[in-house]
Amino acid sequence: MASTFSSDLKLELMATGENAGTWGTKTNTNLNLLQQAIAGYEQVTLSDGGTLALAMSNASLSNARNMVIKFATITLSSSSNVTIPDSIEKFYIFDATAVTNPTNLTIKTASGSGFTLDAAKIYAAYSDGTNLKEVSLDTLGGTIAEAQIADDAVTADKIGPGAVVAAGIGPGAVTAPKIGPGAVVEAGIGPGAVTAPKIGPGAVGATQLAATTVTAGTYTSATITVDADGRLTAASSGSAGSPGFDIGGTTGLYKRGPASGQFSTNPNTTRIQLFIAGGGGGGRNDGPFTGNTGGRGGNAGYGYFNIATPGGLGPVAYTVGQKSTEPANATASTFAHPSGTITANAGGNQPTTSSINPNTGTQAVPSTLDGTIQSPAHTAGITFSNIYDFNAMAGTGGFMAGNTQTGPNNTITNDVVGGLGSVPQKHIRARTYYPGPGAPQLTSLTIGPRFGGGTGILIIKENASD
Repeated sequence: MASTFSSDLKLELMATGENAGTWGTKTNTNLNLLQQAIAGYEQVTLSDGGTLALAMSNASLSNARNMVIKFATITLSSSSNVTIPDSIEKFYIFDATAVTNPTNLTIKTASGSGFTLDAAKIYAAYSDGTNLKEVSLDTLGGTIAEAQIADDAVTADKIGPGAVVAAGIGPGAVTAPKIGPGAVVEAGIGPGAVTAPKIGPGAVGATQLAATTVTAGTYTSATITVDADGRLTAASSGSAGSPGFDIGGTTGLYKRGPASGQFSTNPNTTRIQLFIAGGGGGGRNDGPFTGNTGGRGGNAGYGYFNIATPGGLGPVAYTVGQKSTEPANATASTFAHPSGTITANAGGNQPTTSSINPNTGTQAVPSTLDGTIQSPAHTAGITFSNIYDFNAMAGTGGFMAGNTQTGPNNTITNDVVGGLGSVPQKHIRARTYYPGPGAPQLTSLTIGPRFGGGTGILIIKENASD
């Protein structure tokens, strides 16, 4: 019976009684073939754009039988192939480290499939008799522990895109020294990832803040724009009238009666505050013997108005009322606004009879003498409980709650302002003429002059707050 050959390594399988005298030689050949399959190494030359077919011959050394096959230096410019024979089962190591453009090379069985190289590296593969299969690290079982990886073995170019995910990073694993300059960019920071506890003291300074289009500087009467993140994105200076509550000169008006004139706002004034009061009425003295208090003069009408003037205002005519002085009566204060005149009426006087009965008391008249405020087009901005609060808010300066009598001739030494009606004083000098109980009644005495009331006022403040 003739010898046969094994299907995988093509070893000669000698029949019983055959090969007398040559059996030893053939056995040695088989041993060499086994050695080639287990430890053989051979360099082969590829064909650029063609196919290199590795052969496995019966009972003779062949390149397809080697364990390690190295490809000689070459640059592959187009698709190329290396094939091993069909129907053999064998393990291979392919060395492609000298191949340029290795992605153009496919290693496969003659009739089946194989794999295409992805880099100039060393590859392990096995043939199952039909196809050639690559043995890559991602197909192997088991894990690689940290202790099995040398320091600095894993570098940036060895980590594929997207290979490192948040779940694969331990708490505190990424520290400042491990982050290269410029490594963290805006696209790499998730929404809401940077919170206040993650920002160290002093970590954000002027150099860390993105510049805006706003020019550094000082802005007056500024208009500014702020975005949802609190950043200043626009700023510009404006021009405004005089500051609020700036009284006197050309920036406002302060007048005590009697006075009249024309008022115009400054060019950039957009709002005015107006305090107005008429002249105060005159009071009468008391009954000289009964001790009764005389009647006060009426307080003037008064009011406060906050008026928008977006297009400016003026000229506007005004009058400031005079106080009551014997024999003249107090007069109203007016401000002729284009939409309707504001009028603060004067306070009324006590009656002007020429004498008073010294035995029956005074000629006091109730507060119906008080004046009123009239404004057909504007609503008072603040309601004051009394004229004293009004004067305090308006800032009219010092005033007296009533006149002061200083001598037997009823000399009045202080005046009042802001539309206050005068308050009469005790008729002290009459006490010296009282004849005592049971004495005959005295005839009526001639009444002295009224005590003067407070002057009217008009105060205008430009660009005060609304």
